[in-house]
Amino acid sequence: MSSQDTTSDTGFFGHPKGLQTLFLTEMWERMSYYGMRAMLVLFMTATLQQEGLGFTVASAAAIYGLYTGSVYFLGLPGGWIADRLLGGQRAVWYGGIIIMCGHIILAIPSQFSFFVGLIFVASGTGLLKPNISAMVGQLYNDEDNRRDSGYAIYYMGINLGSVIGYAVCGYFMENVGWHWAFGAAAVGMAIGLVNYRLTDKHIATVGNAPTNPMTGSQSTKAWGAIAIVITAVAAITAAAFIGVFVINPVELAKYVAIAFTVTFFLYYGYIYFGGNLDADEKRRMWALFLVCVASTCFWSGFEQAGSSLNLFARDYTDRLVGSFSIPTAWFQSANAFFIIVLSPFFAALWINLAKRMITPTYSVKCAIGLIIMASGFIVMFFASQYAAQGLQVAPMWLITTYFLHTVGELCLSPVALSAVSKLSPKRFAGQMMGVFVLTYSIGNIFSGLLAGSFDPNNIEDLPNLYLQIALFTIGIGVFVGVLGLKTKHWEKQSEKPLTEQTA
Repeated sequence: MSSQDTTSDTGFFGHPKGLQTLFLTEMWERMSYYGMRAMLVLFMTATLQQEGLGFTVASAAAIYGLYTGSVYFLGLPGGWIADRLLGGQRAVWYGGIIIMCGHIILAIPSQFSFFVGLIFVASGTGLLKPNISAMVGQLYNDEDNRRDSGYAIYYMGINLGSVIGYAVCGYFMENVGWHWAFGAAAVGMAIGLVNYRLTDKHIATVGNAPTNPMTGSQSTKAWGAIAIVITAVAAITAAAFIGVFVINPVELAKYVAIAFTVTFFLYYGYIYFGGNLDADEKRRMWALFLVCVASTCFWSGFEQAGSSLNLFARDYTDRLVGSFSIPTAWFQSANAFFIIVLSPFFAALWINLAKRMITPTYSVKCAIGLIIMASGFIVMFFASQYAAQGLQVAPMWLITTYFLHTVGELCLSPVALSAVSKLSPKRFAGQMMGVFVLTYSIGNIFSGLLAGSFDPNNIEDLPNLYLQIALFTIGIGVFVGVLGLKTKHWEKQSEKPLTEQTA
């Protein structure tokens, strides 16, 4: 469906009231997700005596990458289900319920329940995440200059939730117990669901029905196929747990990375070549492709936060402040804290630049963010050299890295979400958001593989890992930025009436 006309709706900091509903729902969902996510590698690498799983760093990082990658990969069928079967509103609601159930399962102290819980959280997030993001864009019409600012405010809500999650789950993790921390994440998602239901009147016309609904018989077949997939996943999980076959997480991650990348190109190509797009829509799809490249590379570096940087905080950082030891997970909250502080400035930045007729393309904004994020790994290159000498590194090295990652994220992530909302063909809005979220998935898988290549018994390898990440990412940023400068016309909106564009 097209964006509703809400130019006169300024009930939430100058934005539509519906943004408040989506802001708070996503805030609590992110509290549950990030609070739990910060613990995954630490829990898996903790010894059995510490009530962890006792996995190697390579296996834990690969599982972490597979999990976070799957979270975003499932946004592709999640967007399709919303577009064809449920509509955005119901997809967000049911996705949140599945996430909450997943966190409850994680709170059960069992290795089997741990993996089942991860499957539930990944599935629910795949249903919720792309559709709530798409609904933010649908609050604005195409001529509304508040769109980028709205996504920046929405993004601040995401990170406010993550600060709460890191603080609560990080404290429970180190002072009460792992599974109490997982349970706290379930409470956060429950609060988000309550808020969504109590304030859904503000989004009554946004995502309330499928944009391209199936007929009765088609719908029945689609739900049957979904049931078959769920049954197959359950059977494979049970078979792996009872030892019918053994899964090597590292090798699986490599194959999954290839599969996700192929899926991205196939689905993107399907919409481009088979979506009956006009010339303007195809040009905007090329502009969006550059944004997707930048996003993939960005997340492959940024997501080291939950793996190699998380382990660096635990093992090589001086966390003592007097007699108090800073919980490891709290370091990750630096990123969210900086976003909360800086988001209003970035929200105003793009509006003020537009008033001065300075409008960098989406690709250029993303390239700048990519390069700034990469500079954080230059900082870690020097920090890890000290660690390789057997020294405990001062916390400011990690804090500086997270600051640079945050500035890069604010240049890229909300802008990229806005680009998908604005540049995607309107009749494929939910699916294109799912395709874009797939770039998070690919980046997360590669992030896990990169982190898993670090051997904790050979700390001297770490500086080279961070330097390689920095140089590669800077190179991609320069490439995307140069192309973005030369292809500004690709992002221009068609002059055709909206009804003709979506016919």
